[in-house]
Amino acid sequence: MQITEHVHALKIPFSLTTDSGIVVERFVYSYLIYGKDVCLVDCGVASSEQIIFDYMKRTGRDPVEISLIVQTHSHADHIGATPAIKALKGCEVAGHRNAVEWMEDPDLQFRERPIPNFSNLIGGPVKVDRVLEDGDLIELGEVLSLKVIHTPGHSEGSISLLLSPENVLFSGDAIPLVGDIPIYDDVEEVISSLRKLREIEDVKVLLSSWDYPVEGYEVYKEIDKAIDYVKKIHEAVLEYSSVSWERVLEEIGLKDVPLNPLVMRTFEAHLRTKKDIS
Repeated sequence: MQITEHVHALKIPFSLTTDSGIVVERFVYSYLIYGKDVCLVDCGVASSEQIIFDYMKRTGRDPVEISLIVQTHSHADHIGATPAIKALKGCEVAGHRNAVEWMEDPDLQFRERPIPNFSNLIGGPVKVDRVLEDGDLIELGEVLSLKVIHTPGHSEGSISLLLSPENVLFSGDAIPLVGDIPIYDDVEEVISSLRKLREIEDVKVLLSSWDYPVEGYEVYKEIDKAIDYVKKIHEAVLEYSSVSWERVLEEIGLKDVPLNPLVMRTFEAHLRTKKDIS
């Protein structure tokens, strides 16, 4: 769907099967920025390229126009289709320096962050052509540009992107969604990144990987709710982890969510952070 004059959103569905055989339906967003050429923000899981190419054709653009892929981070549901798109279209791939290793070596990523169905989600390794740092400016022709904002916490190499002049903020997975599974590796960095995003003035549209577009002042309310959610999780983990992890899930409103490896990784991050995060 078209979000602004230059930005289009693609909702890409996929499934995860837990170790106990439970199938979990998920989705992730990829974003197309239509300028003189086309910039793709995240690529979804393996085989998502056909969804992306079909959408581009329906909206009057040719997939060969993709000149740059910018990855908000290195996780499989964001880079799964990246190798295929790069191979087919010859475009450049950009990512934060702390994301490069996992993008170029997915086997290492799986060893360090094992998740169900990893091999089905990832399309293989991909060479990073442009290594990004906080504050970098990516020029997209004469009018559009992306400012790189390092927002670690969900992962070390997570970035958000601010599109000018439309003031569209692509946040990747930097903003935890209240009521959804919390997935991050560093609690203090998550809070710090959220506060960094909260300070950006006049954001018109927030585009995350796991939620519908949010506009205007609602952007800042969503960030505030995410901060409160992380604090609530922190309090629940410290208070109830000695009772049971199921009790922690119940306290944060996720009673029926299975205790999967990613949730445990998040809870362990809270256990490592004993101090007050307010």
